[in-house]
This record gives sequence, C-alpha cells and structure tokens, in this order.
Amino acid sequence: MGRLTLFLGGARSGKSSLAEKRASEIGGDSVLYLATSEVKDEEMRDRVEKHRASRPSAWVTIEAPRNIARSLGKGRNEERVILIDCITFLVSNLLLEAGGGEDDNPFDEQIEAVILAEIEALLEYIVKTDADFLLVSNEVGMGLVPPYALGRAYRDLLGRANQVLAAAADDVFFLVAGVSMQMK
Repeated sequence: MGRLTLFLGGARSGKSSLAEKRASEIGGDSVLYLATSEVKDEEMRDRVEKHRASRPSAWVTIEAPRNIARSLGKGRNEERVILIDCITFLVSNLLLEAGGGEDDNPFDEQIEAVILAEIEALLEYIVKTDADFLLVSNEVGMGLVPPYALGRAYRDLLGRANQVLAAAADDVFFLVAGVSMQMK
C-alpha cells in the first residue's frame, strides 16, 4: 500500500493546487486524476475546463461522480499517484442521488450509510493498491450553520466522511489562504 494524504480546506484555500503540485513531485507524468464533479450548468463547465487546462496533459483523467473505487478498478491503474478531487462533490452527488432532496429527510440514516459505504469501498481499494493516493475535500463545518435541513445534513455527512478519511490517512494537510499546515 502506498501513502494516503488528505488535503482539507475551505473554498479557494489552495488545497487542489497543493495536491496537484504534490502529485507532480511524487508521480511526474504517472498520475491518474479522478474528478468527481458533475457538469450541470455553464459556470461548472467553465470551472471544469480551467481545472483540466491546469493539469499536465500526460495525466490520465477519469470522471466518476460516484462509485469511485469501482471506476478506479476498471482503469489502467499503472500510475504511481492517484489524485481524487474531490470528496466534497462525491458526498454531494451521493446525498442528492440517495434522495436527499429538499422535500426528503436528508438526515436519513440510510443516506449516511450509502455515503460511508462509498468511503469504505475507497479505503478498501486504497489498501489493495501500491499507488500513493491524494484526496482533496472541503472543510465545511467551520462556518455558519446552514439555515435549511439539506445544507445541515450535507455539512454533517461531509464532516463524517472527512473524519473517516483523516483517521485512515498517513498525512493530513489543512489549508487556509494558500498556506498549508500539516495536522497529521
């Protein structure tokens, strides 16, 4: 098993940039980049295009908004480094797919079970692989409490997923304003 490193921070904190820099340092051109975002509007399309343009063209990209361990298992997986950006979108995708809509009960234990099963499947995959894994996720629990149930459930579910990943990680970095602090 390679190393597992988790990069946490708020929006635009520099976590993706640091993870990409670390991926280049460790793997050079031997990097598999797994993107979890789904393009649903023009703004997101622009963001995805900017992210794609910033990455080295030699990196292999897989787009998988869910079932990421299975998607990785279908890939070439010859790469020395696997960068997953980001857990934040993964949890959102799973929450909304599992029925966490505004009219549903987003605090349903079954929804949490679906999300934690996805995280556990990823960790099981990581243990079986020699690649170094770099995971990016947002820390959303430090701000205001969202005024609606779906937002509160999302914050709680992502926080739980981040805790599970941080416990399994070899290294955890927290970023603020482009400055990183190693927490583990």
